Amino acid sequence: MNRVKTVILLGLLTGLLLFAGGAVGGRNGITVALFIAAFMNFFSYWFSDKIVLAMYRAQELRPEEAPRLYNILQALTRQAGMPMPRLYLIPTDTPNAFATGRNPRHAAVAVTKGILNTLDDAELAGVLGHELSHVKDRDILIGSIAATIAGAIMWLASMARWAAIFGGMRSDDRDDGGGIFGLLFLAILAPFAAMLIQLAISRSREFIADSEGARLAGSPLGLAGALEKLEYASARWPMPASQSTAHLFIVNPLKGERVSLFARLFSTHPPIEERIARLRSMRI
Repeated sequence: MNRVKTVILLGLLTGLLLFAGGAVGGRNGITVALFIAAFMNFFSYWFSDKIVLAMYRAQELRPEEAPRLYNILQALTRQAGMPMPRLYLIPTDTPNAFATGRNPRHAAVAVTKGILNTLDDAELAGVLGHELSHVKDRDILIGSIAATIAGAIMWLASMARWAAIFGGMRSDDRDDGGGIFGLLFLAILAPFAAMLIQLAISRSREFIADSEGARLAGSPLGLAGALEKLEYASARWPMPASQSTAHLFIVNPLKGERVSLFARLFSTHPPIEERIARLRSMRI
């Protein structure tokens, strides 16, 4: 169901782009906006693993440095039929984890020092299974596509604002697109709608990764227990994480007073209670 939802949401995002491009500049507007947004997101997609790992001072682990972690991850990758990703340790006591990389052959799984001291083997297997599912399903690519389309929409909306202010569109264009009111509608509501759709895609992918990760680990209870512990720790000891990369982590690392009400309402992560309830109701 969540896979269908992702396809529908990407379709809605594409439809919104076509509407925005037609309102501002027809096919030429769509082409230019997509080119600009794709150029802006290409570097991030291609080098996302190196950027985010360096941001959190993650150090690559050798098998002998973390045999427990390495053995669990190796068993999961064999079961999933995937190449073994690189394994990294983030030097922070707050338990959390994320996966990155443009495809299964160029993937990395990073865990914090705190997660090794917090979770038992079943819980750790659930977390690592969740992250491997993100890699296997190429969620970095899906997120990059969504970000590119949303970025193009926001660029077109910016152009619409300038056109509305300075009347830079021809009269026939204004008539076709609804005139000044159509431009204002596009300028104000299109970026907001694009953001909501992008967030919904991210939340759908989290539910899929939870389900597939639980099956890969052999039980949903380990991941459910891990999410409880990670959410509790994140609320008490939030990580010094970047808002731009918070969506990568298995639970939102930005908890506590630093997060505004707006950020909580428009989170890239589904409510933790709903994730745990779904896991506990699973039958494998």
